[in-house]
Amino acid sequence: MSKVAVLIPCYNEELTIAKVVKDCKKYLPKAEIFVCDNNSTDKTAEKAKKAGAKVMFEGRQGKGNAVRRMFADIDADVYVMIDGDGTYDIKAIPNLIKILQDEKSDMVVGVRKETEDACYRSGHRGGNKVLTKIVELILGYKLRDMLSGLRVFSKRFVKTFPAESKGFEIETELTIFALSRRLPIKEVDTDYFSRPEGSFSKLSTYKDGIIILKTIVFLIKEECPMMFFGMISLFLFLIGLGLGIPVVIEYLNTGLVPRFPTAILASSLMICSFISFLMGVVLDSVAKVKKEISRANYLKY
Repeated sequence: MSKVAVLIPCYNEELTIAKVVKDCKKYLPKAEIFVCDNNSTDKTAEKAKKAGAKVMFEGRQGKGNAVRRMFADIDADVYVMIDGDGTYDIKAIPNLIKILQDEKSDMVVGVRKETEDACYRSGHRGGNKVLTKIVELILGYKLRDMLSGLRVFSKRFVKTFPAESKGFEIETELTIFALSRRLPIKEVDTDYFSRPEGSFSKLSTYKDGIIILKTIVFLIKEECPMMFFGMISLFLFLIGLGLGIPVVIEYLNTGLVPRFPTAILASSLMICSFISFLMGVVLDSVAKVKKEISRANYLKY
């Protein structure tokens, strides 16, 4: 029988963590429940332990750091990642695990379906849609909820995932890692509930949204450098062409010495465009080697 580990990264969730742990034990009676306390200033760790979870600690602040620690230290065949805020439908997890195993997927994502209008802050809902659409357009894979905190993973996914993110951008990194390596993933609808009274989200709509957007740009540069630098090259080329054509036309029509500042700027942009293209070609080869190494490590599991 597969060994299942439930991973719950937590920061100041004393109001909800006990119920989350108890529900995990109820619906996943044979699973090991791990709570990673990420510098909580309340009784999160105490209540998690009392509810029956194994508590570990991560001193580096941020959800990504907590997830990285758990992925490294915990050994299992199936990993369940869920937030400790009580908003996810825990009774749906056995079905997500079954889908993972039956379809031999590497990641199954619980797509959040609101049970009431107040579940999402409007900024969170809109930001999630925009960021999900950006990744969908760039990587060419239909996504519905890139930032969901409920996910089930295979061992080979967890043990080959680099986990470089520090904070809430961890879900973005998980998604782009899977898509860029064409790993089998699945999205399944699950209920999403409001936080209980007195419990507050740690996610900042604008601050964390900007961090997630920066993460998308960085990961696209790392995973798809030809696309990234190719777009920069095309942008520079078009600007250089737009500046250079009038200079050439003026010279051909009048025979006068062209405007040197504009001509130099246009030439410089063309040179930078060529350099960007070459960088894309070189880094694309490096990225392919990295992916081949990652693929070899993945297939060991």
